[in-house]
Amino acid sequence: MENFRTTTETAELDLPLIHGFLSEHTSWAKGIPFALVQRSIDHSLCFGGFLGKSQVAFARVISDYTTFANLVDVFVLPEHRGKGYSKALMEAVFAHPQLQGLRRFTLATGDAHGLYAQYGFTAPLYPQSLMERYFPGIYAAAP
Repeated sequence: MENFRTTTETAELDLPLIHGFLSEHTSWAKGIPFALVQRSIDHSLCFGGFLGKSQVAFARVISDYTTFANLVDVFVLPEHRGKGYSKALMEAVFAHPQLQGLRRFTLATGDAHGLYAQYGFTAPLYPQSLMERYFPGIYAAAP
C-alpha cells in the first residue's frame, strides 16, 4: 500500500472532492448541497485518506464520544479501490482515542457487509427495537 495516510485534521480535507463524490456518486447523499456537506463535516469527527496530497478516501463519525457513534459517508474513490485503503481507513477510525469504550457503534451499508464484519459489526441483536425516520429524496427536493 503506497504511502496511504489518514488524518482527522478538517483543514486538510478536500471539501469539493467530498461533496462531488457524495452528491454525484452515492445513493444516500445524491444531490446533497455543498453547504450541508460542510456543516456535516463541521459537526463530526472526519477521517481523510490521502496518497501524498491527494485525498482518495473519506469517513465521517457522528458521536457523543461517550456511549454512541454512527459511521457514515464512507468511500474510497473508484480508481483506488482494491488496494486496502478502506481497511486502513477503518483501522484509523476504530483506533481513534475518542471512539474507545463506546456502548454502541452503528452504521448502514448496502454492499460492504464483509468489510464491516471484520471490525465486529453484525446485524442488530434486537432489530425489532430499531426505528428510523428516513427521507430518501430529501436532497432532490432542496432548493
